[in-house]
Amino acid sequence: MPTLSDKLKALGVKVGAKDLQPAPEPDNFPIERVAPGRLQETPAGLAYLIEAVYPPQHTYGHTPLAVTSPLEAIAAWAEEPRILDNPLESFYFLDVETTGLQGGAGTYVFLVGVGYLNSEGFRLAQFFMRDLTEEPAHLLALEKFLAPCEVLVTFNGKAFDVPLLNTRYLLQGWKSPLKPLAQLDLLHLARRLWRDRFPSRTLGTLEYEILGAQRTQDDVPGWMIPQLYFDYLRSGDARQLASVLYHNAMDVLAMSALLNHIAHLLEDPLHGTAPHKLDQAAIGRLFEDLGRTEEAVQLYLDSLEAGLPPEVVADTRRRLSFVLKRRGDWAGAVTLWEQAAQLDGGPQALYAFEELAKYYEHEARNPAEALRWTEAALERIFSPAFPRFERARWQGELEHRAERLRCKLA
Repeated sequence: MPTLSDKLKALGVKVGAKDLQPAPEPDNFPIERVAPGRLQETPAGLAYLIEAVYPPQHTYGHTPLAVTSPLEAIAAWAEEPRILDNPLESFYFLDVETTGLQGGAGTYVFLVGVGYLNSEGFRLAQFFMRDLTEEPAHLLALEKFLAPCEVLVTFNGKAFDVPLLNTRYLLQGWKSPLKPLAQLDLLHLARRLWRDRFPSRTLGTLEYEILGAQRTQDDVPGWMIPQLYFDYLRSGDARQLASVLYHNAMDVLAMSALLNHIAHLLEDPLHGTAPHKLDQAAIGRLFEDLGRTEEAVQLYLDSLEAGLPPEVVADTRRRLSFVLKRRGDWAGAVTLWEQAAQLDGGPQALYAFEELAKYYEHEARNPAEALRWTEAALERIFSPAFPRFERARWQGELEHRAERLRCKLA
């Protein structure tokens, strides 16, 4: 009687393992093969470093990387004199990629992209942590690279990148090399300049809308990056990390181009290339805060003439009116208050009624006209569409003013 083995042989099935071909070795794709770099010796071991140099004429989108305009306005806004005290070669642009987007002591900084401008162009270095055990060497190599740095430029770095790196140095028992540096966080300046123009002021939005840059399909969304690194740690396959390195490199280049654009925008907004009308109003607000009143007034006027959205018109008109009031230009201020009282709706226009009442009572010595504007304000707050909580805020003050003015007239 044939055995099971005989039956299988008759069917052409090979029994045993002696004739089987060995399984092919899995292809190996370490980071060195995906992104060629070099090893840097440190007292804590070897760190992996990927480098690139972009020529002086290189642009990001249509914006050059090289910063060619003065930085006085930016230094004044940041309240950081070291921005002016140090050469541009000591400005380092930094961006990190981490194992988590929330931060905390358990979050590793596995990739640090940092670059600076010099006579040769823009030098970009990317410090990559091939394994979590390489963190001490990774941090020491970064510290050595940052030695000439005096001004650290980031995008949301004050809240995210720098605290994370400070924590990683602290956990090693070391002082962070970032703490003594002057910091320039472009996110906060971007919010000041473009809050009315774009609903989002992310770096991706600004590089597309402002710098004229569009990333290639090699990019990857930031939220995917931690998982891609964990996949690499498990498999040793670094191919998907090419997109992470591209993302990080573009972030660093975008910051240099963005600083150049902002410096150019603030250099001479009245006589240089005419900025967008919303940018004019935003620069006016910035210059007003910096005490550059004459320029602020002209920027406000230019932006109002250019035609702003209603909500920005109302805010710009209010700001300009108070600048004129402080300068003693009552005619200009009164004209703007009358426009606001007539054209601006809702609670945001109440300031104009109040200012007109104060002007006619104390400056023009015309209590009857002051009372007319006060009663007009009371009429507005009691209109059906006026918010209750705003009515409660204004009612007592307006009624008290009206009573005082009636007594004066009596």
